[in-house]
Amino acid sequence: MASGAKKVFVTKLTETFTDDREGVGVVRWEGNKCYKWVQYNSGVGSVAAVAGNVAYLQSTGKVTSDLSDSLSIGAGVLQSAPASDSYCWVQIKGPATITTALTAGANGNALTPVGATDGTLDVSALVTDPVCAYVENAAGKGILCDFPY
Repeated sequence: MASGAKKVFVTKLTETFTDDREGVGVVRWEGNKCYKWVQYNSGVGSVAAVAGNVAYLQSTGKVTSDLSDSLSIGAGVLQSAPASDSYCWVQIKGPATITTALTAGANGNALTPVGATDGTLDVSALVTDPVCAYVENAAGKGILCDFPY
């Protein structure tokens, strides 16, 4: 862990708050998994957050599951279901199980928001796709998170 990194957190990974209790952008390691504290926004399509769904970067520190209102860059797997404009944790590194089954792909395939539907990822088809995860267990909805931070 980096020197000076925050080591004590006031929130649980599954909690949501209407105020910023950790500091947007704070990173938290637990075992081999890494999480980031973000603010969720439902986007222009009013896409509700669902724990286990993917969120996309909307702006610095703000995420959404509304792919059409995002930068089309994966932000992480939601650990809770926050209301719009609330704060929560997203998993950005390590193994995770997503809520929605993969529509295509096999173990080892790279995943991207490009071509996906709200809250999901799709198999990367082009070298220019922003890859943010890999299929670990296609049948069991397992992915290996590698979202940027």
